[in-house]
Amino acid sequence: MSPADTGALTRVSADAPADTQAPSPTAPADTQAPSPTASADAQAPSPAPAPDSRLTPGGPGYRRMSLALFLAGVATFALLYSTQALLPLISDDLSVAAGAASWTVAAATGGLALFVLPMSALSERFGRRTVMTASLAVAVAVGLLVPFAPSIGWLVALRAVQGAALAGLPASATAYLAEEVRPKALVTAIGLFVAGNSIGGMSGRLLTGWIAQLFGWRVAVGTIGVVAVGCAVAFRLLLPAPRHFTAGSLRPRVLLGALRDHLGNPLLRRLYAIGALFMTVFGGVYTVIGYRLTDAPFSLPQGVIGSIFLVYLVGTVSASTAGRLVGRLGRRGALYLAGGTTAAGLLLSLADSLPLVLAGLVLITAGFFAGHAVASSAVSRTATHGRAQAQALYQSAYYIGSSVGSTLGATAYHATGWPGTVAIGLLALAGVTAITLLGTRAARRTAVARTA
Repeated sequence: MSPADTGALTRVSADAPADTQAPSPTAPADTQAPSPTASADAQAPSPAPAPDSRLTPGGPGYRRMSLALFLAGVATFALLYSTQALLPLISDDLSVAAGAASWTVAAATGGLALFVLPMSALSERFGRRTVMTASLAVAVAVGLLVPFAPSIGWLVALRAVQGAALAGLPASATAYLAEEVRPKALVTAIGLFVAGNSIGGMSGRLLTGWIAQLFGWRVAVGTIGVVAVGCAVAFRLLLPAPRHFTAGSLRPRVLLGALRDHLGNPLLRRLYAIGALFMTVFGGVYTVIGYRLTDAPFSLPQGVIGSIFLVYLVGTVSASTAGRLVGRLGRRGALYLAGGTTAAGLLLSLADSLPLVLAGLVLITAGFFAGHAVASSAVSRTATHGRAQAQALYQSAYYIGSSVGSTLGATAYHATGWPGTVAIGLLALAGVTAITLLGTRAARRTAVARTA
């Protein structure tokens, strides 16, 4: 008999009159037998659980969902980092130093970091698909205005608005996946979204590099805006309507309560810090690498520098296979491996040899995207409520790390050269290792407590 049945019978007995709770000693035996109806009720099987209608690989709608969010990831990263490979050209055209030009990247990522929490609150109330569609629409509209910026001030301002608009994508996308995809497939699904980020980052930089070499940076940035329009339209047509979304509240008390719960969770705090530190490395490296490769001893043209970003394909693979990596090594083991791979890439990139620099970029990219996919999916699985807010906090920390990394990386490069940028990255990775080690020790203490 199920616990529910037992509880029900107990409540009936408690409500019954006292003289009916126990049979009289002189009562005939047949008066104690349950009625046929009661017997039938007791033997009736409990209702079968409803089938899990969430999406799963190979099931209906999964491919459309994966392609839609992949394209959203492409548009997000292509727009967000559309000026990153063009910083040397922007510096020359607008007569500004590397540090000032780097603000065209930092303003976009900073705008996203600041607005991701408000956008996540809107997605809890109005739906993930609605907020993602609106965000992409505004971001691509601003993207078509960016090429016409008359000065560095206008360019930075437009990029900040664009980043704020894009804030509706990352947290809403991962919350959508957590609600619409079965838990066992969640890491893989988020890995595909992150893979779209890597394709967007690669294709954006590759296109802008070659187009800028022929027609200038303004035409290159405008081309990315047009490509993003196509991605936005396809995204809206492909993404299945949510079936498991429940509208939340916009009341400040409810929202602040969810944020307080998430920030009070030690595991989530560690994951937020890990995302920020990984992105500090990645933002610094890819903001500065264009300057390094245009300087001696490499002196590469802009088109070739844009082609360097083909190494993002490695990130596509490492992000999409993050689920298998976690299955073999566990979450913390996967984070150790991702951090070690990124550190090895930083050290290789110190050489004044183009093949070794490229090998270093491959390792940095593979390690970063694997670490990001593991940490992001762990946030979605850890949060039991307010998933959009949980992911928003992660994304906010992540893009703050990007802004800090791009600014510090460019400043260090201007002051001490590439070794300064590498030093900042290694310090950030030391933080990743220390935080993961704390998590390992906490898990061991919990395991010992349970067995005691």
